Amino acid sequence: MSSKVPVRFGVAPYNPILGETHHVSRGSLNVILEQVSHHPPVACFHATDEEENIDITWCQHPVAKFCGTKVEVEVHGKRQLKLLNYGETYVIDTPKLLVKFLSLENDWFGNVSISCHETGLEAELCYTSSSFLSRKGKHSIKGKIYDRTSQKTLYEIGGHWNGIVTVKDINNGKEMILYNAKEAIRGAKTPEIRDLQGLRQTESVVVWSKLSKSILSKNWDEASEAKRAVEGKQREIAKARAITGETWVPKHFHVSYSKENGWNGLPIENVVPPAPIVVPL
Repeated sequence: MSSKVPVRFGVAPYNPILGETHHVSRGSLNVILEQVSHHPPVACFHATDEEENIDITWCQHPVAKFCGTKVEVEVHGKRQLKLLNYGETYVIDTPKLLVKFLSLENDWFGNVSISCHETGLEAELCYTSSSFLSRKGKHSIKGKIYDRTSQKTLYEIGGHWNGIVTVKDINNGKEMILYNAKEAIRGAKTPEIRDLQGLRQTESVVVWSKLSKSILSKNWDEASEAKRAVEGKQREIAKARAITGETWVPKHFHVSYSKENGWNGLPIENVVPPAPIVVPL
């Protein structure tokens, strides 16, 4: 959506408000996100799939660093993927996001680690972006999966995260496709509102409905007014809270912060319920 707006309007028309949520389902997978802090921006995510017995949680806090003609965004926060059928929990890092002003391109870069205490396996991945003088290495990813105890490499990983990523078994030399971006997004369908009455007022679709309609119709004056209206309302709400001494509390997560561990968000509910917004299979 942001790619449809003119430069004068800005490349990021959506600025998540405090308490904004997004609740969506696809098949048996149900997802809930909540903006639990506005300054600094912190969002929590919880997804469950009762058929596959999968549980995913993360709390992300992006920190931007301006570097001339680009912005580097480091995403802090704890991320866990639980495969309940196997009793395995994977702790995952996130690469840095690179936003280039001159070329209006985005890319991931930096090192990522994935570890599983139960299996003793770890993965190290390196995302590489192109330089100003060369586009070689753009969107590339390279890494390995190894045994933490013996430090023996079991698999090698390589490719491009926006294309094909392969994994090679070191023991027998066999290589297979681990991820194919084109196949992953092929046939992707637009989410549908199946339960209009079930939409919360904090749902992103509701909060930004006027802005989205204005952008799609290319009515930039109306879009600017819609954006100002949402942000102005939030300032008034924040002002009222400050006067009464009210403390805002997230609806879906127990949120904590410490200098040592940063932000963390634990889901209040063990299972995410089906959503009013559905992505068709």
